[in-house]
Amino acid sequence: MLLDIGEVAQRSGLAASALRFYERKGLISATGRNGIRRTYEPETLSRLALIACARSAGFTLTEIGRLLHAKPSDDALRERMAEKAGELDDRIAQLTRMRDSLRHAASCTHDPLIACPEFKQVVQGAE
Repeated sequence: MLLDIGEVAQRSGLAASALRFYERKGLISATGRNGIRRTYEPETLSRLALIACARSAGFTLTEIGRLLHAKPSDDALRERMAEKAGELDDRIAQLTRMRDSLRHAASCTHDPLIACPEFKQVVQGAE
């Protein structure tokens, strides 16, 4: 069952204009029209979820486009994907340290908080 642009926009949380922009960039494609409204395959929602995840991880739309059209023989892209995975590992470690420091800070009784040795240790590890 095809989804019209309004339903895809509502389900994905994106504006219809964003969907048209992604279409112009080759990230998604409409299957046709229902009257004047574009229609999409339901799998478009999965593709949009991947695009949103990649964007939140710091991928550019160009990088996402390359990823969506990648072939097994694209060695340069594979190398870039490995680099990006390393960058994400670094970011995850940083965010994990920040999360841990916030959890500690929520129950710490040191006054001031920044004087807490455990808090200092976690924060210094995040730099």
